[in-house]
Amino acid sequence: MIILGIETSCDETAAALVDDQRRVLAQRLLSQHAEHRPYGGVVPEIAARAHLDHLDGLIAGTLADAGVTLADVDGIAATGGPGLIGGVIVGVMTAKALSVATGKPFLAVNHLEAHALTARLSDAVAFPYLLLLVSGGHCQLLIVRGVGDYRRLGTTIDDAAGECLDKAAKMMGLGHPGGPALERAAVGGDPARFALPRPLRGRPGCDLSFSGLKTAVRQVLDRLPPGPLSARDRADLAASVQQAVTDVLVERGARAMALFVEETAGGAEAPAPALVVAGGVAANGTLRAALDVLCADRGFRFVAPPLALCTDNAAMVAWAGLERLRLGRTESLDFRPRPRWPLDPSAPRPAGAGARA
Repeated sequence: MIILGIETSCDETAAALVDDQRRVLAQRLLSQHAEHRPYGGVVPEIAARAHLDHLDGLIAGTLADAGVTLADVDGIAATGGPGLIGGVIVGVMTAKALSVATGKPFLAVNHLEAHALTARLSDAVAFPYLLLLVSGGHCQLLIVRGVGDYRRLGTTIDDAAGECLDKAAKMMGLGHPGGPALERAAVGGDPARFALPRPLRGRPGCDLSFSGLKTAVRQVLDRLPPGPLSARDRADLAASVQQAVTDVLVERGARAMALFVEETAGGAEAPAPALVVAGGVAANGTLRAALDVLCADRGFRFVAPPLALCTDNAAMVAWAGLERLRLGRTESLDFRPRPRWPLDPSAPRPAGAGARA
């Protein structure tokens, strides 16, 4: 079985072919960083137009790289949401057109589920497992019980961790994309120099908050001498922000581990539970290292997909589509792209939550 995956939910235009032997046969990805850098963030209209300009060529190139044709493909998967709706529409309409032209099934993939299932592509992780989904737009802790079966333990009540890192980088003048720029700037910095808050740490539950941390970064910058940051101030502040985000995610993750064990405890022969980290922020080395230590302390297996599969990509979309096709879960052509698409629709809205919860 071979699935063509299409990803257009934000500022990455991507196509990939994945088979049921967990092989990525070919993939192409075009980043739009140069187009958005002058604005310090992603501009939805620019992103949608770039997807429209380049997606057909990326699909054709991916097929050529793998030496297959659309006749060899068993299904067409595209991110159906959540995401910037203009870009999502481009990908969905392209996938529908290919489905009609070839007679192959159309598979609408939840972008969050694609991240959630990536560990099954890269590491063959068995259900159930604990997931820390952490990116620029989403920050959640979930029990992954199966395809389409999720229980949310905690979510951000305001901003996502990735947004916090991106905005801190922008305030510090580090450029776009902010998260990777801040990680580079933090090398050699003192993470203890600036006393930044760890929102919600120590409180009951697994919900998260990062809005106050962004505010604290702004206040630190206002107290520093005017003008460009010195190399030392830049490194120390970047390291302090990165460490604060990491500390919050580790503490909330430890709470989620305890809940996971309570809800899924197996017998004496049950394998060690797994903590999977996914999403763009999962590429951060400091976070990975801290979660690895946490898992070793708690008896969990730590799984972090390869860096190229953490950020938005089409291989994860193709794999999620393959998992759905195996179960016979295809979509009709009247599927409507979704700007929001929760993994656990039954999860209660956390107290104080903003629009993203």
